[in-house]
Amino acid sequence: MDDIVTQVVSNRQIAPGYHVMVLRAPGYPDVVQPGQFVMLRIGSGNDPLLRRPFGIFRCYDVDGGAVVELLYKVAGRGTAMMAAMRAGAEVALLGPLGSGFAPVAARRQVLVAGGIGVAALYLLARQLREQEQQVELLLGGRSSDDIVAAAEFEALGVTVRCASEDGSCGHKGYVTDLLDGAGDAAVYACGPMPMLHAVARLCRRYDLPLQVSLEARMACGVGACLGCVVAGAGHSEQQPRYLCTCTSGPVFDAAALEWPEEGGAHE
Repeated sequence: MDDIVTQVVSNRQIAPGYHVMVLRAPGYPDVVQPGQFVMLRIGSGNDPLLRRPFGIFRCYDVDGGAVVELLYKVAGRGTAMMAAMRAGAEVALLGPLGSGFAPVAARRQVLVAGGIGVAALYLLARQLREQEQQVELLLGGRSSDDIVAAAEFEALGVTVRCASEDGSCGHKGYVTDLLDGAGDAAVYACGPMPMLHAVARLCRRYDLPLQVSLEARMACGVGACLGCVVAGAGHSEQQPRYLCTCTSGPVFDAAALEWPEEGGAHE
């Protein structure tokens, strides 16, 4: 884990509200595990005060050195400041952090992404394809504007199926509508918590192994602030059991977490 001041190589919009920032990251391709994240500080002084967590979308060597790509959605003041940054701007980068995916042997490898959750799954897809695994990506969003990065996965040889709530891209409905229990499959998911609840229920029903990458607000990224805790399996008011998303995760075996019996709407 290193804390470095680095430079923006490029920063481009790929869909309405969605951007990819490329940062110089010496040594990252040698150590990054699929599913890990970085903490990014932008601006100067205390504005903004806290770093922000971003999953590592892609990581590779190019002429001039190694880079990481961060796929992000403009959702507030901090990410709006990011979207305005240009090549050459300096940022502070802490990482790589957290625990990543641990692929499970199965005939089918199924990735389920809701919106910006797709960012956490590309390196896993690349690793599985390098192992000549059959990989399928189920990609969902509210509309076609939220269906991003499909081409990058298809270039790996991944089969991509899409769902949108308004029917503007692929299946009209939730991405979980595309998940079935046919055959020998392992499932990996990242997205909004209601979506993960629905995926967890389906995987329990079909008896499929599931790993989830949680999207959590983090202040430190190293387990010091305890601001990103989630309920672990067996948690109760009488016997509380909490896990830090940043250090125990962000990727968890679904069996390690406490899931509600019923969920609400999901993406």
